[in-house]
Order: sequence, then structure tokens, then C-alpha cells
Amino acid sequence: MRGVLRSGAALTIAALALPLPVSAGESPKRGGTLTYMIAADAPPSFDAHRENTFATVHSAAPFYSVLIRVNPDNPASTTDLVCDLCTEIPQPNDEGLTYAFKIRDGVKWHDGSPLTAADVAATWNKLIFPPEGSTSARQSFFIMVDKVEAPDPRTVVFRLKFATRAFLPALADPYNWIYKKANLDKDPHWYEKNIEGSGPFKFVGFETGQSISGVRNPDYYHQGKPYLDGFHAIYAPKQATRVDAIRSDRAAIDFRNMPPAARDELVGALGDKIAVQESDLNCGNLVTPNQKKKPFDDVRVRRALSLAVDRWNGAPALAKIAVVRTVGGIVYPGSPLAARKDDLEKLAGFWPDIEKSRAEARRLLKEAGAEGLSFELLNRDLENPFKYLGVWLVDEWSKIGLHARQRVLPTGPWFEAMRNGNFDVTIEGNCRSVVNPVLDVQKLLPRSVFTENYGNFEDPRQVELYQRMLHEIDPAKQRAAMREFEKYVIDDTANEIFLLWQHRIVPYRAYVKGFKVSSSFYLNQDLGAIWLDR
Repeated sequence: MRGVLRSGAALTIAALALPLPVSAGESPKRGGTLTYMIAADAPPSFDAHRENTFATVHSAAPFYSVLIRVNPDNPASTTDLVCDLCTEIPQPNDEGLTYAFKIRDGVKWHDGSPLTAADVAATWNKLIFPPEGSTSARQSFFIMVDKVEAPDPRTVVFRLKFATRAFLPALADPYNWIYKKANLDKDPHWYEKNIEGSGPFKFVGFETGQSISGVRNPDYYHQGKPYLDGFHAIYAPKQATRVDAIRSDRAAIDFRNMPPAARDELVGALGDKIAVQESDLNCGNLVTPNQKKKPFDDVRVRRALSLAVDRWNGAPALAKIAVVRTVGGIVYPGSPLAARKDDLEKLAGFWPDIEKSRAEARRLLKEAGAEGLSFELLNRDLENPFKYLGVWLVDEWSKIGLHARQRVLPTGPWFEAMRNGNFDVTIEGNCRSVVNPVLDVQKLLPRSVFTENYGNFEDPRQVELYQRMLHEIDPAKQRAAMREFEKYVIDDTANEIFLLWQHRIVPYRAYVKGFKVSSSFYLNQDLGAIWLDR
């Protein structure tokens, strides 16, 4: 079915046929409609290849298939990958340069037509080599890919320029929805406003700022799935609205995350009618200065912005009210490539002595002629953690004599302002799915390499350091290369200002089964595993 949207480490590879998650000792029940909340006013578009926000994934992932994915029965893993549309994950040939995937037979698009390897190849060519006038938010994830071909209706072949262990996890990114070739041939922008997939649910309707809904796909290729008859998702950027909906049982879950106070409020009010799962989150917040706007083209001003922020004392205070918790560098904490505390304390903005740090910030501002600077902080109309971070930053910057005022926009206009360069400084999120550090840090690269970087700078040295790290296969040498890259980005140039890592808290109605928390709120959002025990 298709419709025009109406306004208003070592890799563990497994073959497909793994069961979706079911609570121990329980048999899933079929039927019912899941109502859930989406913490946004609306997605900027429905093209997951273009977008970089959970609002798109939580809205439309149930309609789509992917080639491979993180094992839905083991979502906490960062290395356990399984097939979705393919029949098995191939071993690479030609010294790691060729991957040939066999595509399932009998898969149908929602309009009943057959899905073939030509559709899969067309999708990946759009993702990796977007046509003129189109953008692909994860295009740079596939700089190792030379070409994608479909030599027959059941085979897709990826040919690489160089071997890298980052390739397969990149394929498993949950934004890599498979699109119909005929629609892409008609208009490469078709999927921005239209939906047609082959996933567990068929599109029913969308009302801008209100809701989106779907109904079970009877021809879904995972036999017996999905369990639900359908879903209804309600857009609500206000946290109080989402909490009240779950408390009153007008909705069962918000898959993104909620702060500690909301968790405690729901548990206190509903007791054992509420279940809670928590996880570290592969999602860090950062501040991006617009280097096309003076004086943010001056590294001294950018470094001062970072040096003013007391992360070590701010993190535990914010963790009591917001979904941030961990002080870390540019790599997901706990990863083998992540910075240790002694690594961090050498970087601007992470010095243990905040008074020394702020004194240096004031010196830099004076030297740059930017004392008492007034500027605008662009922020997203999302309470957690964006609004909390915005208030915190304004206060932190005031301690070195800066005067920041916030401009808070809904999700769509916020993205447009960043894409158009209509801001001085902005708060962003670098939220990733499969923990794949060498690719996860691409958000920090210039827009000519990573299209969703909004700093408006070019830096060949930064790209050179990244390429060296991407091609390095020795773990110790790769870690050293990551430290050099991190120091260059955060300290030497302050091209990006990293803040804190988020924490995921998901309280939900206890009758919702099959949900397993992961380190990303993008993973396993097709709802194929969910069932209702009532």
C-alpha cells in the first residue's frame, strides 16, 4: 500500500531466521493496537536516507525493511548482526573487497508487487551516490564503497575500494530503509512525502502535528509477525503531555527516553502497572558554532565557549533532571576507542580546574576582541535534554561575560535553520545506532564529507586524520589515531564542542511485551516484536 501523506570488536554474524524477542516463559498474544508517543511535533520528512532524527524513525520504521540489522533478540549487542531481507550475511571475497548478498524470494511491496535485488541496489545507490539535488545523511558511512550492482533479481553485490571492518555495521544502520526502484526512478524525492515499504505494517494515515498510524501487513515475510493488529503514534513535543498520556493509559510508551523525575512520577502513581528499562545511550550532545558568522570563525572564541563549561560538576547535577549522565569524549563511553578520564582532562573544556579553564577563556576572548559578546543560541523545542542544556549553557557562558539568548524552534524549522546556516551557535545531538566509533564520529567532519555537519567549515587536516583512522586495522594504532583526531577537533580547532553523553530511561505500561532496551532509540523500531498482554 502506498499513500500521499496528508497534512494536518569481532563481529558475530548470524543467519536470518532468529525469533524476535519474547519475554521469558510467555507466549506472545496476537492482536491489539499499540498507541505510543513521539517526542516531536512532526518529522522534517519521511525519507530516512535524508534525515537524522528519531522523529522520522519512530514515525515510519514500521513500514520498512532493511538489508541487515542488529539482532532484534539481542539489541544490547553492538556486534551481533543478522539478515532482514537477505538470506545470509556473506563472507567477503577478493581480500575483503566484495560482498554478495542473496535476497529473500517472495517479498512483496505493500502494493503487492515483488521486491527484487534491483530495488535493493537502487536504494543503496541512492544512499551512497545520491542524485544531484538530493542529500544522504549517511553517505560518508560508505566512502569505502566503489559500486553496488544487481547482477540478477536475487543478488546484490557491494564492491569496496578498500577493506574495513566498519562496513558491515554501517550496512546495519536502521535508517537504511529499502525503497522501491520505480518510485526512485520517478522522483528521488518521492519518499520525503510518501510511504511505500515492505515492512511489518502498512501505512494508514498521517496528520501533521497529530499522529501517524499503520495496520498489520498480512504478507510480511517474517512468518507470524507482526503480533499487533496495528499502531497509532501521537506527536507530542511536551514532556508533560507524554507523561500524562502514559499515566492515563491513552498511550503505552515513549520509545525515546524520559528523565528520572518522569520515571519516578509514573512508578509512584502506577506501581506495578509500569515497567522500566534503562541503558547507556549512544547519543552525545554537542555545540556547533557557525564559522560563517563572525566571530565564530576565530578558534579563540570557539575554544572559549568550550572552556567556560564545567562538565565534571554539571553532569551529576543535570543527571537528576535530564537524560544526560556521562562526561566523555567523542567516542561512546565503554568502547575500546573511547577516551579515558586522563585523556579527557588534557583537552580544552575538560580540565579538572574550572577556574583555570574560565580564566583562559576570558584571556582568549580579550585577545580576540570578543569580550562581552552577545549571540544567539539556536535550540530544539524538545525539553529533554535540549532545553535543560540550553539553560545550563547560557548560565555557564555568562560566567565568562558572554550574553547568549536562546531561539527555540520545532524540529523541522530547527533542522532547516541549521541546514541554511541561519544561526550563530546551535545545540545538536550526535545520536547513532550500531556502536561503530570510527563512523559515529563522522558527524564532526566538514559538510563536504558529512552532509549533516552544520559548522560551515572546511578542514583538510581534519579529514586527513579521519582517513588515517578509518584505514587503520591495528587496534592499538587505531586508538592512538582516534586520540589525535579527538584532540584536533575538540582542542586544537574547537570545530565542534562536545558536551555530555545521554542516558536512556524508558518507562512503559507493563502490558507492553517484546520491548528490549538498547543503546540507541533508532534500533528495532519496526514494532515487529511488540505484543500486548491484555
